[in-house]
Amino acid sequence: MKRALPCLLAALLLAGPAAADDTTRVGRVNTAITNLGLTRSHQVVVERFNDPAIANVSCYVSQARTGGLAGMVGVAEDPTRFSLSCAATGPITIPEGVRRGERGEQIWEASSSLFFKETRVQRFVDEERQVLVYLAWSSRLVEGSPFNAVAAVPYR
Repeated sequence: MKRALPCLLAALLLAGPAAADDTTRVGRVNTAITNLGLTRSHQVVVERFNDPAIANVSCYVSQARTGGLAGMVGVAEDPTRFSLSCAATGPITIPEGVRRGERGEQIWEASSSLFFKETRVQRFVDEERQVLVYLAWSSRLVEGSPFNAVAAVPYR
């Protein structure tokens, strides 16, 4: 037990935020109070990030965040539940260097646990319909398939 505590503290210090630098917390709601309000409550958090390669596209991700002492110190595993919505905030032009094709391009990720679990957002370009498609997915498999959500932003 004495060895586990220093290892846990070292892991906490080495684990930095995995989200993109431009992520902004828009708001949150408490969903359950933990430990009589002495620690962080369970929450649903809404965050915004901008597409790093395509100007005037903002995406909003809502995710469940685990509270309690483990959530407060950053060692809790957040549930793999999230929602995604993206919107054009001005005229959209697709630069030449933007990856096209069926594999798309990963543009954002956020850690959902201390080790090996992230929420990721992949961008696809549907040139036939002139729509940007954003897919949020979890790097953790749940019953053989990851949780996912999709949003579409038309461009002309």
